[in-house]
Amino acid sequence: MSKLLKLMRELGRDAALAAEYERDPEGVMRRAGLSEEERKALRDKDFEAIKRLTGLADGQFSAIQITIFAYDD
Repeated sequence: MSKLLKLMRELGRDAALAAEYERDPEGVMRRAGLSEEERKALRDKDFEAIKRLTGLADGQFSAIQITIFAYDD
């Protein structure tokens, strides 16, 4: 599982992490070990890049305010 997908899933499950991400998205993404490409995809809400980087399809993730998270299987 990619680090990006892992973070997206954690953001969907962990309210404290999601709140921290809203305050400091760069810090959370760096701590999760995301590459610059992955961080840029989340910052820009570049859904095509997110799909390419995670293997997710339309309907498997959503954006709420500034947080993008993946649904569990």
